[in-house]
Amino acid sequence: GTVLGFSSANSSSASKGESVSDTVRVVSGYADIIAMRHPKEGAPYAAARKLSVPIINAGDGGHNHPTQTLTDLMTIRREKGKLDNLTIGMCGDLKFGRTVHSLIKAMSRYENINFIMISPEELRLPDYIIKDVFENIKYKEVRTMEEVMPELDILYMTRVQKERFFNEADYIRLKDSFILDERKLLDAKEDLCIMHPLPRVNEISTKVDDDPRACYFKQALYGKYVRMALIMTLLGVSADENR
Repeated sequence: GTVLGFSSANSSSASKGESVSDTVRVVSGYADIIAMRHPKEGAPYAAARKLSVPIINAGDGGHNHPTQTLTDLMTIRREKGKLDNLTIGMCGDLKFGRTVHSLIKAMSRYENINFIMISPEELRLPDYIIKDVFENIKYKEVRTMEEVMPELDILYMTRVQKERFFNEADYIRLKDSFILDERKLLDAKEDLCIMHPLPRVNEISTKVDDDPRACYFKQALYGKYVRMALIMTLLGVSADENR
């Protein structure tokens, strides 16, 4: 297989005013699958309505990130041995964090899942996610990870992303609000699974990397396998055929 593409709209005809739907229709003539990351929510869905080839949503604005969620599900299943009866702490930027939104929706399908939302008031989970998901699911919102650390089976850390803020002063004020270090893990369970979609800035101390509970680099590796499997599925290629 070969890969073609562009990392910025400035290097495509979008810089000349071409619409997303036109761009993907042209690209579909050269590719069997399109993977799209777009800053606008809903762009991959809108594009998919015009395509004859599969499109993978690789993240649309602050909305969703489905392939990261498949990666997260595989990580949880491999590290915890199950996808139910878990208490999951989501920490950091819950307002704009598309990986958080996707994982919450996915995990809400399993039994006895308890969510704990750890964030500053400015970055709390959007109301539309709460209304959509938490009608019959346990959840609570707190402002520090220390107060809930002993309860957690999974701690899902996220970075506070500068590009999500309209006001730089708000970003500077909040970016260091939630940093996981060795001290905060003193009361954590011995089998806690610490996850992060990466890249990390400073929200997890590098000293935590040597803790056996740190799963984020394994999580990144699982992401390779998940996306390989997804591409093979969309191409209609079985594992036996690929050997």
